Amino acid sequence: MTLIEHLAEFATHTRYAELPPRVVEECKRDILDSIGCALAAPGQPKADMGIECAIRIGGNDGPATIIGTGQRSSIFGAAFANGELISTLDADSVLLPGHVSPYVLPGAFAVAEVARRSGKELIEAVAVSHEMSYRFGAAMSQNRDYKDGKAATAPVLGYSSTVFGATASAARLKRLTADQVANAFGIAAAITPVNAHRASLNHAPPATIKYLMAGALTQSALTAAEMGELGHRGDLQMLDDAEFGYPRFIGTVRWEPKALTEGLGVEWRFPDFQMYKPYPHCRVMHAPLDILIGLVHEHDLRPDEIEGITAYGEGWAYVLPSFMFREIRHVQDAQFCFAHGLALAAHRIVPGPKWQDPKNVFDPSVMKLMDKVKLEIHPTYFDEIAKHPSSRPSRVEIRARGQTFRGERLFPKGTPSSDPESFLTTEALAHKFRTFVDGLMPAAAAEEVIDAVLHLEQVDDFSTLMRKLVNQPKKRRS
Repeated sequence: MTLIEHLAEFATHTRYAELPPRVVEECKRDILDSIGCALAAPGQPKADMGIECAIRIGGNDGPATIIGTGQRSSIFGAAFANGELISTLDADSVLLPGHVSPYVLPGAFAVAEVARRSGKELIEAVAVSHEMSYRFGAAMSQNRDYKDGKAATAPVLGYSSTVFGATASAARLKRLTADQVANAFGIAAAITPVNAHRASLNHAPPATIKYLMAGALTQSALTAAEMGELGHRGDLQMLDDAEFGYPRFIGTVRWEPKALTEGLGVEWRFPDFQMYKPYPHCRVMHAPLDILIGLVHEHDLRPDEIEGITAYGEGWAYVLPSFMFREIRHVQDAQFCFAHGLALAAHRIVPGPKWQDPKNVFDPSVMKLMDKVKLEIHPTYFDEIAKHPSSRPSRVEIRARGQTFRGERLFPKGTPSSDPESFLTTEALAHKFRTFVDGLMPAAAAEEVIDAVLHLEQVDDFSTLMRKLVNQPKKRRS
C-alpha cells in the first residue's frame, strides 16, 4: 500500500470499542475545550468577520449550527465559522504540528450534526484526526527544532498538514469507503493551503488570519471529502514521493514517513502530547505567565508598585518580530505580544475573553507596565530542552518595593509532563469552560453542555448537543 492507502485504512476501520480509555477521554476533553473557546468568541472582530463570511459562503438557513450565535448555515458555512471561532482567542489546545482543533473539529461537528451521528462516531473521528495530525507534525519540520544546541527554525513551517486529519474526520462521519477516503487524501494533498507560518513569525504586527486561517483549511478538507465521495481520483503517491510530492511542495526540510505509520492503530501517541491553554495568549508565554501570576498573588503586588519585569524564556521565540513587537493596534495583537501579555496578567484580570476586551488591552496602566518588561533567553534553555523536549524552561523576576521577586518553572500548566502539577485536569478544563462562557449563557445551560460532552459516548444524536451551543443574544458582546 502507499502511505495514503495505509492512512485511509486506519481512518476507515478504527472502532470506538478498540479505543483505549485515555484516547476517548482526551477526545472529549478537547471537544469541550474547543467548544468553550468558540462560545466565548462572538463579539471579537476576527470571530464576527468569520461568521459574516460563513453566511456569505453557506447562507443563513442551512442545517448546521454556527456556535454561540443561534444562526445556521450549510456544512461548509458552519465549518468555516466554527473554525474561526475556535481559533479567535488563541486559547485552543496545542498539539503537533502546533494547533489542530480549529482545523479538524469544525468539519466533523458540521457533518456529525447534519448526518445525526452518535457521540461514539464523533469520538472515533476525532481520535483518528488527532492521531493523524500529530503524526504528520512529528514527521515534518517543527517550530521548536534544534541542532547542535541551537534553534534550527526551518525556512518553511505551518499547520497545513492538518488537512489530512480534517479530511479524515469528515470523510469518516460521511461513512466513506477506504478507497474513497484514500482518494480524498490524495485530493487534500493537492489543495492544501500553503505553509505560511514561518513568514508570520518574522512579520509584525501579526496578521489577523494568524498562522493559518482555520476556516479556509476546513473548506479544503470538506471539498476533498466531497470529491472523494463523488468518485474523483486523487494522487495516491503524494506522500511516497519525497522528490516531487507532498514533502517537497509543502516545504518541509525534514520528512520522516515512518512516523506516519509505525504502530498506527495500535500505539496512540497524541494523548501524551496534547496541551491545553489556561491563558488566551501564545503558548510560548504560558510558563512565564504561570510564574508572574503566582508571584503577584503570593506577594500581593500592585501594578503601580512594579518597577520592572524580566522574563527569561524560549530561545527560538524570543528573537522573532511576531512576539517581540510592542505596537498594539488591534485587540488580537495582545495574543502574541509577550511584553503586553505579562503586563496584562500583572493586573489580575481573569484569563479568558476579558484579556482581549479593548478596555483592558488598551488600558493606560497596562500599556505603561508593558514598557517596563524585558525579555531574555533563558540561560539554560537549550540544555533543558535537550533533556526534556516538552519543557519550556522559564524564569520571571519582578522588581517592586525595593526587592526582586523571582520564580522558575520548567513545564507550564496544561502540559503532560513529569511534573503532575502541570497536567490540566478535566475539572480544571470544565472550570475554564465556565469562566469563558460566564455571562454569555446561563450557568445551568453551561453545566448541561459540560455534562453532555464529558458523557459524549452516551449521546445518540450529536445534533441535540450542537443546538444547545447558543449564547444569550442580550449578553453577546457588541
